[in-house]
Amino acid sequence: MGGRRYSQKTVNDHRYQCLFEPLRIGPVTAPNRFYAVPHATGHGWNQPHGAIALRAMKAEGGWGTVCVQITEIAPDSDMANHPMERLWDDTDLPRHITQVEAIKKHGSLAAIELGHGGMRCRNITTGLPVIGPSAMPVLRPEVPLQSMAMHKRDIKTFRQSHKRAAIRAKQAGYDILYIYAAHDISLISNFVSLRTNQRNDEYGGSLTNRIRLFREVIEDTLDVAAGERAVAVRFSVAEPGAKYGLKHDEEGRDIVEALAELPDLWDVNISGWSHDSKTARFSEEGYQQPYTEFVKTLTTKPVVGVGRFISPDNMVSLLQQGHLDLIGGARPSIADPFLPNKIKAGRLDEIRECIGCNICVSMDSYGVPLRCTQNPTISEEWRSQWHPESPALSTGRQSHLVIGAGPAGLECAATLIRAGHHVTIAEKRNKAGGRVSLESSLPGLSTWARVRDYRLHQLSQSANAYLYLNSELSIEEIESFEADNVVIATGAKWRNDGVGSTHFEPAPALQSSYRILTPDDVMQGSIPDAPTDIIVYDDDHFYMASLIAACLQQHGHHVSYVTPLPQIATWTDNTLEQTDIISSMRDAGISMYPNTAIESDGTFCNVLSLHKEPLTTGTLAFVGARQSNTALYDRLLERGKIQQLYRAGDCITPGIIQAAVLSGHRVARTILGGGSIDTHREQVLLEKHSFNTETP
Repeated sequence: MGGRRYSQKTVNDHRYQCLFEPLRIGPVTAPNRFYAVPHATGHGWNQPHGAIALRAMKAEGGWGTVCVQITEIAPDSDMANHPMERLWDDTDLPRHITQVEAIKKHGSLAAIELGHGGMRCRNITTGLPVIGPSAMPVLRPEVPLQSMAMHKRDIKTFRQSHKRAAIRAKQAGYDILYIYAAHDISLISNFVSLRTNQRNDEYGGSLTNRIRLFREVIEDTLDVAAGERAVAVRFSVAEPGAKYGLKHDEEGRDIVEALAELPDLWDVNISGWSHDSKTARFSEEGYQQPYTEFVKTLTTKPVVGVGRFISPDNMVSLLQQGHLDLIGGARPSIADPFLPNKIKAGRLDEIRECIGCNICVSMDSYGVPLRCTQNPTISEEWRSQWHPESPALSTGRQSHLVIGAGPAGLECAATLIRAGHHVTIAEKRNKAGGRVSLESSLPGLSTWARVRDYRLHQLSQSANAYLYLNSELSIEEIESFEADNVVIATGAKWRNDGVGSTHFEPAPALQSSYRILTPDDVMQGSIPDAPTDIIVYDDDHFYMASLIAACLQQHGHHVSYVTPLPQIATWTDNTLEQTDIISSMRDAGISMYPNTAIESDGTFCNVLSLHKEPLTTGTLAFVGARQSNTALYDRLLERGKIQQLYRAGDCITPGIIQAAVLSGHRVARTILGGGSIDTHREQVLLEKHSFNTETP
């Protein structure tokens, strides 16, 4: 079981009381030790309502300090398709003032992360040159750009821009002003790094020189703060695996020691982002502690750190052992904005725990608002007026029948229960959870069971919820149930006919050439007993094929992973785990064949050379498309006896678990609202202006 069960405690328990003690941060005081660290929301400067409502919800949920993500300080810090906040000039102030007011309304401190992306900038919208300590290609070159080596006058201009942004942040009312030097997404970190700083003046070479700009910007910001605002530093103390990267027991430690008492707060982590935000598949809770725990030994100033902290007992241990002063949370604060308040009220079983899947992280690749597998209301706080805890408005107390206890069905039922309705859930299997129960049994995915367990706990607390397992209802039984609404959430199954994301037609030769296994077969234990050669063919391109390969390898089979795309597990680049997946398969001895497609005759061909690959086996694990289980819904719809009939989750169209949960939640909200959900749109209002449309 991936979910946790804690005994009920209250904040009066001395072990939890320390989490709610105030803490002085320079001239300001945090009301408790819960610290919602800066993270991207996908709303950015041009969607302020969504960003403001999201952060205000965290403040309402008890996070004592709520931080704003990277805020561009000037036009030459344009991050292009990554929607950041902006403080370029005074026209940006009104939305920041509103944001500060929304956060402080609930008694939280408001912090802002002032940053310049340096060699991670693109400046596509502004047309300005990308700047850095040295002239070289930009980091992660999705576009063919290079950075311009900064002259000393450019360094002076940058310092002035940062100082002006700090002044505006102070005017907006922020309590904490950040200097950002983390994740390799910062001009300051570019100067610190030997990899990107090849200067030979006083800003390059020795460590003292490379941190000169870092020190100067801290001092500039302290001047602006003038003892009225706190100044924080966000710094990556280690860059695991990076060539010339910082090591926490070498230069990373030296930098903290050199600047130890300058800022009012140290916010520490590891770099790059794929290390800082590792998935649960490849990391445990608190995985950053071995890298960051030294910081408290070098400074008297408060320290905040992260590591996907979800256990209240672990949080307390971190404070008591002196490793941290504040419990940082990005992903946990997304999964449950009300985590602090639930701990305070002793409602520990109601915490919506982060499962570490990084669906939230993946949204940054598209520059769109956050999504979360556990919290379907994230990014809908303003747009759809959804609250993660408060019951939805209802047109009356009704009775509902949900067919299918997978992620969509459970979320739909739990949402209806919170509104005070009666819900019956019928599940044909002997276990609830649907695909979540199956997938959480795969290597590294035990935390995913929390999606099931959180919702089952909600249902178990209500006298109005009835869950029946081993209950495959007939058409007639469903119709005779006389529910006000019937929701069909019967999921989907993996296809075995060769249809996938690069091949839309069935391939009959596969059935005659191989024993075909699907992920459903493997997860349900229907695999060969004797060790044999098995090809795992990935035409899904997310996590599943790599997990099926790992599972089969653990059962003693010799596995070859084959995919028609150039990359292994392509979409996992968005969840920051692709490198770890490749390493894990390599370490397990799984052979990998990218750019290799299966032909209609069942042979394999390299798509670049067009040469046949000598891959022979009698067993093929095919990971391609899925097919919705719609037969029950289609039959009920055809008979027309149920007036209020809905579908939810993979039964509508197969997708990721997050999409299924969101679908189930949306169906419940639709039922409770009596119709479709109205949404707000961010609109830019233009001043009245006359346009000349005549052709010159």
